[in-house]
Amino acid sequence: MATSAWGQNAGNHEASPAAAAAETVASKWLLDLLDLPRAATVGFVTGATVANFVCLAAARGAVLRRAGWDVEANGLFGAPPIQVLIGDDAHTSVFSALQFLGLGHDRVVRVATDTQGRILPAAFAHAMAGANGPAIVIIQAGQLNTGAFDPIEAILPEVRARSTWVHVDGAFGLWARACAATAHLASGYELADSWAVDGHKWLQTPYDCGYAIVRDAEAHLRAMTIAASYLPPAAEGDRDPTHFVPELSRRARGFATWAMIRHLGRAGIAAMVQEHCRLAVRFAEQLASEPGVHVLNDVVLNQVIVRFGTPEADETADHLTRETILRIQADGTCFAGGARWRDRWVMRLSVISAPTTEADIDRSCDAICKAWRSVGRSNLAADAH
Repeated sequence: MATSAWGQNAGNHEASPAAAAAETVASKWLLDLLDLPRAATVGFVTGATVANFVCLAAARGAVLRRAGWDVEANGLFGAPPIQVLIGDDAHTSVFSALQFLGLGHDRVVRVATDTQGRILPAAFAHAMAGANGPAIVIIQAGQLNTGAFDPIEAILPEVRARSTWVHVDGAFGLWARACAATAHLASGYELADSWAVDGHKWLQTPYDCGYAIVRDAEAHLRAMTIAASYLPPAAEGDRDPTHFVPELSRRARGFATWAMIRHLGRAGIAAMVQEHCRLAVRFAEQLASEPGVHVLNDVVLNQVIVRFGTPEADETADHLTRETILRIQADGTCFAGGARWRDRWVMRLSVISAPTTEADIDRSCDAICKAWRSVGRSNLAADAH
């Protein structure tokens, strides 16, 4: 609220030195919390969609410069083609970023994944063997539906032999690195070249908070810097926020990140991540105990996907699942959305709000089971007629 009322344009240091200072401090805190390279640069963006865009813009420029092409100056016309390798269950925002950057959402090499949405190492090795020239590899920390992590330690040997850029879409899952109990899930992810992370998920900031983190500061700056005679250059050691993001005019979103980290602290963030993962397990166990309710993922983080009727692909179960979701939403005790997973409709649950308690989980389970029983009875009655 203070940021909106103050109404500062946080584009450069001279216009808003306080906003630039907040970003400078918050950047260091973020890199420390996520245990990423401390020399990496951080752009404060609207969310993971734009964070993916910024990181992949830096990647595009870097891999083409290695091939002798300046994409920032000359564009993509005549440039060497870039091969993009991506898991078959990557988030749609990554495909959008590729579309915006002229790399195409359908021109990628989609790598086969396992039942949890993780890239299969053998399939990745095969895909890399067929890649020639500049290449970008995109992996996930926390699959949207299952919470699973791509096996980066199995992928990296294939990548490093070719000087390929590795980008991590870690919108919520990368926060596992901030908690000792879950850090092992994202072990090795610090070896990537860029990372997209949301603040308005696990960090509890307001919306309009995400982070584009890039190991190669020069690649980041070349991809994003906006220069004009009327824009005063930053003094040595000062930060011009606009050099790390696509916007020139922008709100001072760094204040919210600074405030939340200052409020929660390292211990508070770690405790929240650990508790939400514990509550997700409790959620899954209680739901799975209800006849006809099937949890389809290994609950390794804070995500749970549920199917009603039968776990197999079946049109009746699809109908039952969608109907149950509508009943839950109409009830209003909790919110659950739907998604397609492995050609089946599922209900998605994500435990990520700071105030959530065991009582909230139990009450939500009761509401979901009540909705399911109601849908089941209605369909049995319809079948009888």
